[in-house]
Amino acid sequence: MNDNPENIQRVRALVEGHVQGVGFRYFTMDQARRLGLSGWVRNLPNGCVEAEAEGPREDLLVFLEALAEGPAGSVVRKVRPEWLPASGEDFSFRVRIFD
Repeated sequence: MNDNPENIQRVRALVEGHVQGVGFRYFTMDQARRLGLSGWVRNLPNGCVEAEAEGPREDLLVFLEALAEGPAGSVVRKVRPEWLPASGEDFSFRVRIFD
């Protein structure tokens, strides 16, 4: 992982499809932790999953590819990424509940 601060970015991804009730949040958390990313993932009331992750851009691209595949049992129709400035927050990747 490249820790060059200029390379650190943040992405918010909205994942559409059959992505709730299939372990998608925990799959997302595992992928993010494997890549050393920080951030969070949560189910939305509309049936989508939302995730926000921060780390090196190349790792975020791998993360987005994993979200597009999803775990067994999921059917991902679309991943909508939104690139954001890095927050610089230092926290692990976690599952959030509706808020």
